[in-house]
Parts: sequence; C-alpha cells; structure tokens
Amino acid sequence: MVADNAEDALTAASLLLSLEDTAGPQDYVAAARADYRRLLTALYAEGYYSGTVSITVDGAEAANISPLAVTSAIGEVVITVNSGPAFTFGQVSIAPVPPETEFPADLGPTERARSGEIRTAANAGVTAWRELGYPLAGIDTQQIVARHADEKLDVTVGLNPGPQLRFGELEVNGNFRVRPERIREIAGLPVGEIYSPDAVDAAETRLRRTGTFNSVALRIGEEPGPDETIPVRAQVDEAALRRIGFGIELSSVEGLTLSTFWLHRNFLGGAERLRVDASVSDISGETGGTDYSLRASFARPATFGADTDFYIEAEVSRQDEPTFLIDKFEIETGLTRYLTDDLTVRAGIGLLTAREETELGERDYTLVILPLRATLDRRDNAANAASGYYLDGRATPFVSIDGELNGARLYGDARVYRSFGENDGLTLAARGMVGSLVGADISDAPADFLYYSGGGGTVRGQPYQSLGVETLVGGDVVTTGGTSFLGGQFEARFDIRENLSLVGFYDVGYIGETAVPGESGDWHAGAGIGARYDTGIGPIRLDIGTPASGDDAGGSVQVYIGIGQAF
Repeated sequence: MVADNAEDALTAASLLLSLEDTAGPQDYVAAARADYRRLLTALYAEGYYSGTVSITVDGAEAANISPLAVTSAIGEVVITVNSGPAFTFGQVSIAPVPPETEFPADLGPTERARSGEIRTAANAGVTAWRELGYPLAGIDTQQIVARHADEKLDVTVGLNPGPQLRFGELEVNGNFRVRPERIREIAGLPVGEIYSPDAVDAAETRLRRTGTFNSVALRIGEEPGPDETIPVRAQVDEAALRRIGFGIELSSVEGLTLSTFWLHRNFLGGAERLRVDASVSDISGETGGTDYSLRASFARPATFGADTDFYIEAEVSRQDEPTFLIDKFEIETGLTRYLTDDLTVRAGIGLLTAREETELGERDYTLVILPLRATLDRRDNAANAASGYYLDGRATPFVSIDGELNGARLYGDARVYRSFGENDGLTLAARGMVGSLVGADISDAPADFLYYSGGGGTVRGQPYQSLGVETLVGGDVVTTGGTSFLGGQFEARFDIRENLSLVGFYDVGYIGETAVPGESGDWHAGAGIGARYDTGIGPIRLDIGTPASGDDAGGSVQVYIGIGQAF
C-alpha cells in the first residue's frame, strides 16, 4: 500500500518504469536490482521510514537474481511497495551553528520528516559558517534514528566549522596564452581578506564574462595554507583565439543586409578583445541607397579595478536614407562598470565628424559627444527570452566644435517576458521605447539624431521610416525626423513543435515635433503574424506585417527575415 503523496515520487524514481519498449531482459533485471535503493530513497524523501519494497521478475525476487544470469525473455515484473506510516521529526539537533542562522525548513515535532529537509538544514549550517570566513566547514558526525513505535525521526548532526581563514594567492592552471598575472587581476580575488563564498563566485563571473575562456572553476583547498590562508586554484580552459561570424537579414522594403565580424579574444595576452564588424545594408531596397559601415572595438577587462573595463571604438559609415545622406567617422573611448551581475553602466567621450545632405541643405559638422548608458538585464536568455525583463537607458550630450550646436539625445528601451501553459508553450512579450532630442531644433540637429518610425526595428508592417515630421522649407513641405518618439511592440509566441513556434504581433509608433514625447505628433501601427525556428543558437525569424493605422493603413504587405527574436 502506497500513500498518495509518495506515488509520484516512486514513479519518478523507478528505472523500471522509465525503460523503453526496446529494452532487453538483462536491462529489466539490472533496473529491478537498482530500484530497491532508489525506491527506498524516494520513500525517505517523503518521510516514510518503515516502508518495504518487493520487486519480482517472473515470480522471483529480483534481489536474488544474479546480474550475470542469462534470461532469454521476461514475462512479468511486479513492483510492490508498502510505504507504511509517515514519520514526523522527534529530537533534532544541528550544532554548532553561528548565531541567527536561518534554516530553510521547519524541523519541528509536527512536521513531516522528509530526508531532503534534513540535508538542506545541515547544509544551511555549513553555508552559514562559510559565509563567516570558515571555508573548511563541513558535517562532522550524523546520527539518524527512526523510532517506529512513535513514528518519530531523531536527528543529530554535528558540524565542524574549522578555522577562520583568509584568501591566499590565486593559483592559475590551464592557461597557455593568457598571462597568469592578468587572470589574477581580472578575477579580483581579495587576497589577504577573510574568506567569502560570494567573493569566489564574483571572481568566477569576472573571468567568464571576458569571453576568453570556455570554462572557469575556482577550487578551494582542502587544507589550510601558510599564515592562516586558504589556497584557491583557478582552473581555466581557454576558448579558440579567433572567431569569425556572418549574418543576413531580408526585408521586402529595406532589402538585403549582410554583416560579418572578426574577433580576437586575447589580443595582447591579457584577455583583451579586438573585434572588427562590417555590414552592407539596404541592398536592392526601397529606402534610399545602400548603407555601409566598418567598425573596430577594443576592450581591456579589469583596467581600473576588477569590475571596470576600458574600451575604445571607431566607426566609419555611410547612411543613404530616404530623407538624408550622411558620411560619418566616429571615435569613442571610455569605461564600462559592472555594478552587479546584471547591472552595467558605461560612460565615455567621443568625437564625431560628418558630412550631411538633407532637404534642408548640405553641411559639415564635428561634435564632441559624451555617451552614457545603463543596462539592467534579467532575461533568462538574451537571444530567445521566455521570462524576465530588460531595461536600457542612454543619454548622449553633444556640442559642436564651433559651439553653435549643442543638445542631448535620450533613449529608453524596456522589455518584459512572461510564459504560460504546459512547458511554458505560450510566451507574451512586450516592449516599450521612448526617445527625446533636447536642446536642438529639427533644422539644426544632426539628421541621424532625429527619430523616425516604421520598419523592422520600430513598427513592422509600416514602410521604413514612413512616419516623420513635415517641415516647411522655402515654401516646400519636406519630411524629416522628429525630436521625440514613443514605440511599443507586442508579441504572442506559441510553440507548435519542439523547434517551431507561431507569432502574432502588434506594433505602434509615435513621432513628435517637440522634445516632449506625446505632446504634438502622429501615431501609426502595424500588425501581422510570423514564425520562429529555433536553431539552438537563436531562432530564425519570419514576420509578415501590414499597416494597421496611419497614412499607409490597408497598404502593402511587408516581409522580414532575420536571425534572433525581434526583441
């Protein structure tokens, strides 16, 4: 006889019940012999300590069948389990523990004596000691007695905290190109300070985020080192030194986009990253001419402390859009600071020089820019999120060399994801965007600092940059970008097969004539359906949209093909 709350645990634990139909007789015998321990362990996990297990194979107890016995066929396997009564905790002692140690489970006399809760409580005591600087803390003795007459479980666990120790010098193993001293700098292990598990975790995180290593593991020594220290060893596995990649996107309006990159993961022997990106876009598109860009970036981790990276970037580009043509060179340098595992801030200074042609005329300008950025990323998967959220805020103050042009471009992006149903097969995703250009009029601002709406990045289904602001120039009405922007993208993603999902989407966009979003401007919207095929490294995306409101409502159908989710 099995209690209802133990049946699921027994079913999940049994190897016999998980065998495929193609399993042979020897497989059944081996699984039956292994199931005794597995089923008893499952009973203990649910608080049943007087249970019995019988497994017969064609009438013979499986425990008595030799594993080497040759059996040509098996007719019947019977599993009989009697769970017996549920036990509750009796006398429980886990000591010594630090003051104010919080145990995750109640081990009181009315609580079910599940074995997992004993293990969890003992580990909580060990963890509490380690968090106070006792790295060798562990379980010293344990005695567990089931009092069958009283249906009680007595538990006595003795902990040994060991000595309080400080971090010793980090030992590095497995590296063959990255210099050991740079690995120590990046890890930022606080040598000489009291041991802390959080400091070990942080050091591993810093080494992993460089992208230079396939794997990183920090191992704590089993014995104290000299001068009351604990030895720590970093075992690393270096990734391939170089990497190259390619990308392709296709839109029925914006045409073909081709991109490639080359990456060096250890440029100067200290885990520095050098990356070169090139792209050609709007090939055979209907959105102006062909755009080009070539960009190089260099990043050095742990330049001003373990959590502060130095970067320098340079880009030359041509943007041939329906309302402007810009040839531009930009160089920027600054620092990236990792405040937490998921919160990053960045600040820099740069120089931007450009030649611009618009309906308003032709001009050259050079700007000093101060790009600022903060990103909070709590998505479960950046490439294909199913839960969590993402926040990104940017501010770019600028001033021209001649002092005649100044202002700031502001932009915010918020995304949230929530999944429902069996195996989280339905994902709802929402994105909100806001932008503002302050301090500069539409006629004075750099054309690519202004905001437009329409196309894959803002409102799918609407023609590319179809929503802007109409400005009167010399008696003629011309279209330019606006000084404020609001946008929203909403998706429902439904899995229909293991790697295939269908998507419905609705996007909205707003462009304003003033720097205050929503004050004075126009809206438009687009809607459609799509499909995603998951390749393991990111989904292949197909979206088909049409205008839902605005001047182009009821117009043509737009098609978008790319790699990765739309957001």
